[in-house]
Amino acid sequence: MMEDTRNEELAGLRAVQPIRIGARTTVGELVTGLQGCAFGAGRLARAVAIYEAMLTEETTKFLGIAGALVPAGMRSVLADLIRDRYVDVVVTTGANLVHDIIEALGSHHYLREIEQTSVGGVPEDVWLRRHNVDRIYDLVVHDEAFAKLEAFLHGIFERLDERRYTIRELLTAIGEHISDRNSILRCAVESNVPVFCPALADSMIGLHAWIYMQSRRLEVDVFADMRELIEHFSVANRTGAIILGGGVPKNFIFQAALVAPRPEGREGLDYAIQLTTHTPEDGSLSGATLEEARSWGKISGGAKTVTVHTDATIALPIIVAALRERMAQRTVR
Repeated sequence: MMEDTRNEELAGLRAVQPIRIGARTTVGELVTGLQGCAFGAGRLARAVAIYEAMLTEETTKFLGIAGALVPAGMRSVLADLIRDRYVDVVVTTGANLVHDIIEALGSHHYLREIEQTSVGGVPEDVWLRRHNVDRIYDLVVHDEAFAKLEAFLHGIFERLDERRYTIRELLTAIGEHISDRNSILRCAVESNVPVFCPALADSMIGLHAWIYMQSRRLEVDVFADMRELIEHFSVANRTGAIILGGGVPKNFIFQAALVAPRPEGREGLDYAIQLTTHTPEDGSLSGATLEEARSWGKISGGAKTVTVHTDATIALPIIVAALRERMAQRTVR
């Protein structure tokens, strides 16, 4: 009796339901089972539920992609989200686009399946440098991939009209010259999904644009994209964000949500999902809680939100697989 009384006084309490996994449990069923669990498991299930709400209600979905998710193997997952309109607007780091183009040009990223401190008595990273191989955590890419990237980009720059481009327009032009249908930039062009990269200069694309500009004309307005991004917020019925990591893409989306005029006096995002390994203690935006964003008006007071403290390369495929299963079931019904 005393326990029941306490539950009545504390709103929202429900008993933890231990998950059961069978021999034929699907990803969707697994995530449904996680709804009764706590900690990261329950938060992962809530992320799927919030994303499902974005897809079933008229919501403009903004995807923020930080880190190095493309070389890590998330390229096709992200491209399919764009192709199938699970997202409507993409904001990403330049690095992800660089590695997207590298794959589109036929080069690859390779796993270091055996971690070594040295090769032939030489520290591994020194050995890699001597052999023109670059390392990103537990994967590597050859220098020749970046040489192909340079030639490809300079070829595109030479074909551009003599006018001033926004960063989004420049990325669209690059995507139009990519034939690989698994490319993020190519899928974005085909699906009419805008791709923004506010820190493009902080990438090989920006570096080669600068090099090209030392001898030839190339004009890019680095501020003009703000107007277009804000317009996407302004005309939206509802808005939601899926933040993978954080950093510059997260801030670019959130600051647009802050200043964009919304209908009926509403402010900020209506939905937000954040997958991050960071915590708030160092003051970084990648670790900042979504609750903190409410104080700025970047997220509405009544928004549905969840932060899952996890590696996005683990959580994203699970979320997408469960989501696709649920949406397919809705179609059957």
